[in-house]
Amino acid sequence: MFKRLIFLVSLFLMASSVLFAEQLKRAKYVFLFIGDGMSLPQRMIAQNYLKSLGGDDLLINSLPIQSITFTKSADSLITDSAASATAIACGEKTKNHYIGVDSTGNPLTSTAYVAKKSGRKVGIITSVTLTHATPAAFYAHNSNRGNEYEIALDLVNSGFDYFAGGGIAQHDNKNAKSFKGDIYSLAKNSGYSVFVGEKDFAEISGQKKVIAVENKGGAMPYFIDKKDGLRLADFTRKGIELLDNPKGFFMMVEGGKIDWMCHANDVATTIGEILEFDRAVGEAFAFAKKHPNETLIVITGDHETGGLTLGFAGTGYKLYPERLKNQSCSYDSFKNKIKDFVKSNSEAVFDDIKPIIEKSFALKFGAPKDEPMRLSTAETNELKSAFERLKKNPDSSALANSALRIFNNKAGIAWTSNAHTALPVATSAYGVNSSIFSGMFDNTDIAKNLKAVLEK
Repeated sequence: MFKRLIFLVSLFLMASSVLFAEQLKRAKYVFLFIGDGMSLPQRMIAQNYLKSLGGDDLLINSLPIQSITFTKSADSLITDSAASATAIACGEKTKNHYIGVDSTGNPLTSTAYVAKKSGRKVGIITSVTLTHATPAAFYAHNSNRGNEYEIALDLVNSGFDYFAGGGIAQHDNKNAKSFKGDIYSLAKNSGYSVFVGEKDFAEISGQKKVIAVENKGGAMPYFIDKKDGLRLADFTRKGIELLDNPKGFFMMVEGGKIDWMCHANDVATTIGEILEFDRAVGEAFAFAKKHPNETLIVITGDHETGGLTLGFAGTGYKLYPERLKNQSCSYDSFKNKIKDFVKSNSEAVFDDIKPIIEKSFALKFGAPKDEPMRLSTAETNELKSAFERLKKNPDSSALANSALRIFNNKAGIAWTSNAHTALPVATSAYGVNSSIFSGMFDNTDIAKNLKAVLEK
């Protein structure tokens, strides 16, 4: 009886799968946006921040399909970006640190390769390095995400049509066992036109295969530190222009630096990166409005980073997202400022560094008690103690961490970790076949669904 039941269930699932495939419509244009480290708390604090300043909802939060996605890897409830990106790109769980391969190291086929095989053009865009874990999962196969030179060789050999964003890390790593020359030279020899920086970017027009980077080897700057120049939306807009063709395209766009600032517990800089990500989604949405019966947009996160909480005991039932506008630079920038100051001013005392803290976070020393950004005696003493540690060791993160935590708490924000968590992420969708992304599902289902659409 039990075996018969299993047989009937199997038949039902097979029939459902066939019906599912038959009901799908062909999506000529497919966009996949991945906010690295972005879960519900990140999306909601960014939206609350916008609303506090009189703005609208985030576009990604206003799309008609909103669902919950689980993120564990093959060997841990808490995934890293390599394993989660592989799940999203290829539809199969793998171990942490593995890129585009299964748990035994065998290569997997990503949605990008399925799209290429179907005749579509393919674009891979990120705000971090193009050899970082998330973009790499769509074109590379490696059991170690740290092998970025070898991953870059896979980038060149992929034959994908458009790579854009941050530079290529380790592009001239002569210590790599498989070193064959500078990656940019190899790319040019393989038919890619390479553009570096804003001036070069303006020259892109109709080239068949393009690598466009903000700089040669690093990530794009944080929006809070540099609001002009090339941004994620620019690379997305140019990608649409270059990839559009009668057979359509697949484009993956990653907001990679969301994760980096969640690791640093820097909520204000994180918000800036999410808003940049949302603007890039806006480029796809504007395109979809012109091609409503041919376009699918999917937005997700690969995991949550930092254990962000919207609430802090010190502010009770109050949240003050508007106070986050007082931060004027990223955690990295602030840390470098105070490090350089101490190195060049060996006789400096705590009062000498107060102006840098005040300018960076608008925290107020000796202010009246009704001043919301006032530093208490305990907070001031904490900062002073951290400054003394910085003087002994200019590479100490103590002062930067303390100033940022105190600032976050003033806004009612707290964090539980500097690492990833197992919190599910939100997935949103719009357009053709978007309903298949409804409900609660595993991150591998994103790739499975996209492959089904791209194979049509």
